[in-house]
Amino acid sequence: MMKSDNDVVITGVGIVTCLGVGKEAHLAFLSGAQAGVPQIETERFKPYPVHPMPEIDWSQQIPKRGDQRQMENWQRLGVFSAGLALDDAGLKEDADACASMDMIVAAGGGERDIKVDSLIVDEALKRNDRELLLNEKLTTELRPTLFLAQLSNLMAGNISIVHKVTGSSRTFMGEEAAGISAVETAFHRIKAGQSSHTLVGGAFVAERADILLLVEGINAHATGEWQPLWSRSDESGGGMILGSVGAFLVLESRAHAEKRGAHIYAVIDAIEGDRGNRKDDRLEQRLTRLTGLVDAEAFAETVVFSGASGIVDLSRRERNVLETRLSGASIRGFGGVTGHGMEAQFPLGLALAAISLDGKTKVPAFDADNEKPMDAPATRAVVTTVGYTRGEGVAVLSAA
Repeated sequence: MMKSDNDVVITGVGIVTCLGVGKEAHLAFLSGAQAGVPQIETERFKPYPVHPMPEIDWSQQIPKRGDQRQMENWQRLGVFSAGLALDDAGLKEDADACASMDMIVAAGGGERDIKVDSLIVDEALKRNDRELLLNEKLTTELRPTLFLAQLSNLMAGNISIVHKVTGSSRTFMGEEAAGISAVETAFHRIKAGQSSHTLVGGAFVAERADILLLVEGINAHATGEWQPLWSRSDESGGGMILGSVGAFLVLESRAHAEKRGAHIYAVIDAIEGDRGNRKDDRLEQRLTRLTGLVDAEAFAETVVFSGASGIVDLSRRERNVLETRLSGASIRGFGGVTGHGMEAQFPLGLALAAISLDGKTKVPAFDADNEKPMDAPATRAVVTTVGYTRGEGVAVLSAA
């Protein structure tokens, strides 16, 4: 492929999952050096398993104790992961670069006030005027920083405060679709010459009773013991196992990266998101169109990082399209080992794809019974995400 000054390249990777902190822990897993069943918590939220956060020394990226105290884990994880990406790109101490850096964050509503939620539920059992009750409690019980949950742009604000990233700032809200839109927007702004370097990503904390309740409200969460992603069935619950994930990337134009001598992990060749009704075969139609971004040649040299949620029917439908459209490619359902990271799921897939291409790894099967081994390292990667309720995205990356 011809090189262009406006090629969108990945120069910084910041990842935190149950597999560990930073790219080294994840590269060890992707190269097969760290094998076995991933970290899983089955007792704390029983019967719902989750992939927990690893041990984190927050002070490594958030040095001021006051800053740490005024954030919840959701914000800490995002600020910490963003700092890892900036460090990795060699931009953390470059005040001018950070001051002109754009930032796009994918965020949920933040952590809720569980005590207020519980109070409302308990009171609602005693009264029939529940609309009036709800208004009463929301106007008298919530802290000023909450609107049922925390403001979504608090993560971006704290990244600006802690890491001095003070260019333009955008926050997308809305589960997996937010992560897809965040990266897609960053890609097209750089491609069009509207931005030279952007920090983009998101964070999600799975160890929350409120989020488990939300997911189980549509019978989507797996129960019992952990099972590999593609091996899950309706008998084990809804199939999705959430994971605490922080994933940020530094994206740059090729010209900007080469001018400062940055290490380039991979090139993002194409990216697109979509959403719509999933009745009949409409999901399959959209995925078929989106996977048309992938050049039809050399599928054997391609690894697919599928961000499938684990929901049995949706994951089966996604896999069927991938196996039909990308025949010969090696499919890896990474959410089976990291947990499903909602807003952070798509950025996480891109991060894993970038370090695997850069490390020239033969990515091991995450579900040995359903994923074929790779004969050689891939030179291209495809990242997909199908949201658990809405939103699909596909990105194509090539080795630098």
